Amino acid sequence: MYLTKIKLQNFRNYEEEELILSPSINVLIGENAQGKTNLIESIYFLAMSRSHRTARDREMIGWKKDFAKVKGQLEKKSHQLPLEIILSKNGKVAKFNHLEQKKLSDYIGQLNVIMFAPEDLALVKGSPSVRRRFIDMELGQMNKIYLHHLVQYQQILKQRNKFLKQARYHGKFDEIYLDVLTEQLAAEGAEVLFYRFQFIKKLNFWAKEVQSNISNNKESLVIEYNSLNELNDELTVEEIFEILKINYKSVESQEIDQGTTTLGPHRDDLVFFVNERNVQTYGSQGQQRTTALSLKLAEIELMHEVTGEYPILLLDDVLSELDDSRQTHLLNSIQNKVQTFITTTSLDGIQMELLEDPLIFYVKDGAIETKELSQKEK
Repeated sequence: MYLTKIKLQNFRNYEEEELILSPSINVLIGENAQGKTNLIESIYFLAMSRSHRTARDREMIGWKKDFAKVKGQLEKKSHQLPLEIILSKNGKVAKFNHLEQKKLSDYIGQLNVIMFAPEDLALVKGSPSVRRRFIDMELGQMNKIYLHHLVQYQQILKQRNKFLKQARYHGKFDEIYLDVLTEQLAAEGAEVLFYRFQFIKKLNFWAKEVQSNISNNKESLVIEYNSLNELNDELTVEEIFEILKINYKSVESQEIDQGTTTLGPHRDDLVFFVNERNVQTYGSQGQQRTTALSLKLAEIELMHEVTGEYPILLLDDVLSELDDSRQTHLLNSIQNKVQTFITTTSLDGIQMELLEDPLIFYVKDGAIETKELSQKEK
């Protein structure tokens, strides 16, 4: 899949801009704070109906404007698909094929994107919440059933935490109601965990191969999903459900004392092992960066396996953070396969000889101009 064009209206510092895009490599060049990342954000927003930079949607609406709109024309193997999201003080309206979608979860998944930015290099070293978000965002694009169960789980978790907090302060509480909430949470949690286990199993397969290739067969990567000890990727949903119920019951008094739910998918994590050593704790910075890059490249192949289409890759100022060998592997991996958007302040840090006929956009103060590369730049 690839975007043939994108149109922005009142999005961040873009009043109105329409671009015809290359199905291969699109390079956005400009100084900082000119709008390069805003364009990347608009593509991410068009795919996910949310920003990768802020939880406040209002920030994406231009200064003193009442709404923002992003439209795109998506080309898939079998058909073309117009996409549109309008953001205003009244909320979001998402459309594909010109039809408004009642639920955003019905919209997400039409356009698949993978974002790779400097902060993603901390995916391995960062907090567990970063890795959980990574799972939820990527798996949610590929699997609407997972997204449905995740939303349900989060809603019930919020209700249960509110109830536990009240029980902590008031002492007396409705035990039957707590049992109902716990059973509902375990049921949705079992679905979430089942799909996460299957996702990590497939991701592990692809990432192991990528890590081996980047390191010239010197490094073997294993990804483990860290949850309750009794849980693994061979269990059915029903078996996971029963294990969760037992564990929730065993910590019920502790959860009431703390006023919060202490276990479940919202507390889980990923652990990465390179040559059987925990790379988060013992790996070098180079190994940690290679692992993060392996995850992103593995996602591309996994999305293609699941959806039958390659996703769009968004590289936001990340190439300058990679050394020559990792950059070479990345660029060779996406060539003639994945529509890619690259932001940079200069072409100096990019191995342009590895890119075949990239389309170059110069970005300045919310305006974009397309230019041909000179022979020297090529």
